[in-house]
Amino acid sequence: MSWWIRKLIKNPTGLLGAVIVCAVILAAVFAPYLSPHDPEQANRPNRLQPPLTPDHPLGTDQAGRDLLSRTIFGTRISLLVGFTSVVAAGVLGSLLGLVAAYFGGWTDIVISRLVDVWLSFPFILLALTVNALLGLGIRNIIITLILTGWVQYARVVRGEVLSIKEREYIEAARALGQSDVPILLRHVLPNVVTPIIIMCSLQMSQVIVAEATISFLGFGVQPPTPAWGNMLSAGRDYLMSAWWMTAFPGAALALTALGVNLFGDWVRDVLDPKLQN
Repeated sequence: MSWWIRKLIKNPTGLLGAVIVCAVILAAVFAPYLSPHDPEQANRPNRLQPPLTPDHPLGTDQAGRDLLSRTIFGTRISLLVGFTSVVAAGVLGSLLGLVAAYFGGWTDIVISRLVDVWLSFPFILLALTVNALLGLGIRNIIITLILTGWVQYARVVRGEVLSIKEREYIEAARALGQSDVPILLRHVLPNVVTPIIIMCSLQMSQVIVAEATISFLGFGVQPPTPAWGNMLSAGRDYLMSAWWMTAFPGAALALTALGVNLFGDWVRDVLDPKLQN
């Protein structure tokens, strides 16, 4: 752990990303204590209050709800959807890529063609289709992001396993009579964990932005539940008269994506042996 900390301190951009990520996580965990108001409580007499108004540091929206509270609670949706989607897509895609490359033959052909077909579907079209079939809500957003994200892991893991399975220690394990499952779990999987972790760290920001996109289009988290995407969607009708309705949730989204990207780049630099000096 101390080695990781020393490496992080020596990398200013990675340290900045880690600080932003930690701040977002703390905001999500302690949202009820950091938020001055109920994020879903409407107060019509206080609608469209500008920033720095007493009791409303970031102003209020069209329903009089406190924008600071809604922005803080929006971190919960982004992290929940982002973490769950990335982990589930990583597990599904990695298992399929592992099986396809190791066993080869028709298994590899079927999974590889499935990946090719899946990549041909535009993300927005697939998101709209899933939500039209299953309905709206956080659960269906997560399902959509899993269905669009697993193919990347499958392709990367398949490429790694194709080279690993031909190495001497795999041949030695087969010669000793080990079956396929122990070989996969003990010898192959540990050697592809690093690229999987790197992909997860780099995809997190993409998933967070994708969730905001779906909610912005009206197919994701529905008001009054605070999510950065639906807050941006509500604020677009007030860009000239109440710019703060889009500025602050948009800044939170951009800052979070930046922090995750910077931290993900640092994780890649540390874990990828090809980038080591």
